[in-house]
Amino acid sequence: MMLTDELTQYDIIIVDDEPLIGCALVQLFELESYRALALAEPQQLMNALPPNWPGVVISDVNMPHIDGLTLMANLLSQDKDIPIILLTGHGDIAMAVQALKQGAYDFIEKPFNNEHMLDIAKRALEKRSLTLENRSLKKELESHSTPGPRILGHSPGIKQMRHIIEQVLDMPADILIEGETGTGKELVARYLHDHSVRSAANFVAINCGAIPETIIESELFGAEAGAFTGADKTRIGKFEYANGGTLFLDEIESTPLALQVKLLRVLEDRKVERLGSNKSITLDIRIIAATKVDLKSLCDTGEFRQDLLYRLNLVTIPIPALRERREDIPLLFLHFARVASARYHKALIPLSTENTAQLISHDWPGNVRELRNLAERYVLLGGEAAFATSMTPSHQLNANMSLQQRVEFFERLLIEEALNVNKGSIKLTMQQLELPRKTLYDKMQKFGLNRKTFIQ
Repeated sequence: MMLTDELTQYDIIIVDDEPLIGCALVQLFELESYRALALAEPQQLMNALPPNWPGVVISDVNMPHIDGLTLMANLLSQDKDIPIILLTGHGDIAMAVQALKQGAYDFIEKPFNNEHMLDIAKRALEKRSLTLENRSLKKELESHSTPGPRILGHSPGIKQMRHIIEQVLDMPADILIEGETGTGKELVARYLHDHSVRSAANFVAINCGAIPETIIESELFGAEAGAFTGADKTRIGKFEYANGGTLFLDEIESTPLALQVKLLRVLEDRKVERLGSNKSITLDIRIIAATKVDLKSLCDTGEFRQDLLYRLNLVTIPIPALRERREDIPLLFLHFARVASARYHKALIPLSTENTAQLISHDWPGNVRELRNLAERYVLLGGEAAFATSMTPSHQLNANMSLQQRVEFFERLLIEEALNVNKGSIKLTMQQLELPRKTLYDKMQKFGLNRKTFIQ
């Protein structure tokens, strides 16, 4: 059996027990710049295709151990939309009809015409590309149609972050979110809550650095009437109020050392006592803490308890800074601008290529929060006023880029601009850029562009 990771690098996989035919087809496709692989044993492909593999399978029908129809049934059970082209040297029309009914993309007799083979394979690959795009759009539409926050972006850092989030959504483990100011730590915490089994219960957020040290303990744990001067009635703390749901502790590094001991005990025992009470309240709660600093370095200087850090960082979710995910900036800006356009009832003017280059060249010390503010100013004041004082010259972006990186950068900008102007229409974008459909799809896939993002 082939390894899944090995198969991802091929566009076309040929399965034929006659090595000469496999080699001939590989050579034919490679001359047309397709990545092809020939296998002599069907078993090598059984149950091995990676999810959403973007390729096509060409298989002989008559093979000694596993025939083509059996292989096809196995592959279609993995993915019902995989295009499978069957080959036979017997000209069996009844078999051809049966294969098409069972899900084959096409049926070719041996000996075959090379041009005919190339044409069928090309059309099958185009169909596969459209199928996968539709799947991606459907999945994105479903995620966008659900209430609550959305995590936008296609950069490697964001994909990795999403992967971690999906793994821990319904796990009872506490979570530590790490990220600079303005990266969206509370948004990630809310996403974790809203998409988990706890979504029907309370999400309670508290900024540990914004509450005076004298009252933070009562804010977290609550207090009975008379527990201290001014406590004239019973107060429910954040832990108790979030019971059954999620408690988000932002700027956890600001928690006083004396309170960290009590916080650790609550995390370990899952019980809390109001100030002035001896009665423990059992908690069913997820704790999500967030920090903008390196907690380990604070542990080294004695400013943060190491045992509390170990308890909090069972699962750590790092949020990349905006400067580390520059390919996501146009998408995020467009999203924030659309929100501002709806809020202020003002038309959204498409970004120019120059403005987009300025967005990507900026270092964004304020991260996503700074980008959102600029998007709002852009909608309210227009591009010239909004960008005049906020952006660095676009030529600075290219200072440390290779020629290939510069070409890809501006190629992406032009495609994004065309998609934006044409409101996500593939047909109009193809015409404007004078690109074949497959070329446009390939480039959109390469740059992580989704037409749904540009539909207005």
